[in-house]
Amino acid sequence: MKVSIITVTYNSVQTLGDTIKSIFSQTGVDWEHIIVDGASTDGTVDLIQHYETQYQGRLKWTSAPDRGIYDAINKGIAMAEGDVVGVLNSDDFYKYEWSLSRLVAPFRDEAIGAVYADLEYVHPNDLNRCIRYYSSAIFRPSLMRLGFIPAHPTFYMRRELIKQIGLYRIEYRIAADFEFLLRALYIHKIKTYYVSEPLITMRVGGISTSGVESHKTIMKEHLKACKEHGVYTNFVILSLRYVYKIYEVLYTRIRIKKKLKNINGNNR
Repeated sequence: MKVSIITVTYNSVQTLGDTIKSIFSQTGVDWEHIIVDGASTDGTVDLIQHYETQYQGRLKWTSAPDRGIYDAINKGIAMAEGDVVGVLNSDDFYKYEWSLSRLVAPFRDEAIGAVYADLEYVHPNDLNRCIRYYSSAIFRPSLMRLGFIPAHPTFYMRRELIKQIGLYRIEYRIAADFEFLLRALYIHKIKTYYVSEPLITMRVGGISTSGVESHKTIMKEHLKACKEHGVYTNFVILSLRYVYKIYEVLYTRIRIKKKLKNINGNNR
């Protein structure tokens, strides 16, 4: 089974190297890497060219203006040849050398259409500092009316099913991932498998985690997607997920404190 890993970049020279190295570290999986660059001017293209020979033919890439992140992802899907497709953006990297193999293993069951796992958000200047642990364990399709989705950076799906349900809708500026997953999981009821491990690490500060205005846009786009697909929700119902987000942040802090306490105790 071959996996197509799509990475979208724009002026990502500071972080793309970590993404590439994490892909090189993956074991036990046949993969191809597709980099879709939005005409970067900061040296990103030079970095891609620097690593190109190390891929030994497993890299496809392009650099040209696009209409945003989701347009670039769609370009990557069009270039993909793998049986399974996932997105690993230039702020993200695999947490372990076996992360990809864990995500791919459930696809041995032909009934499984998509796989997802847990995600760690880390400080952009300290990759060992976990800010928030995003557990996908709570996810059920019925909870999408509250705005819940499995961690999108961990979401891998059969390419044939993407062809059936359609690509990302680029009129959704920030929440096209929500609309895409709503179609896949709520409307088409694709069978999924959850891996209860944090397999992907993501730096905070991306388009979907950047301040109040982005969250306002996300709320509007969630409402639009649900209305379009006949899923009942409203502003109050969608707001409930922010309560859960607060819990996740507090839970992460408690985990870190316990971990440090155990380390200090063992060092005495």
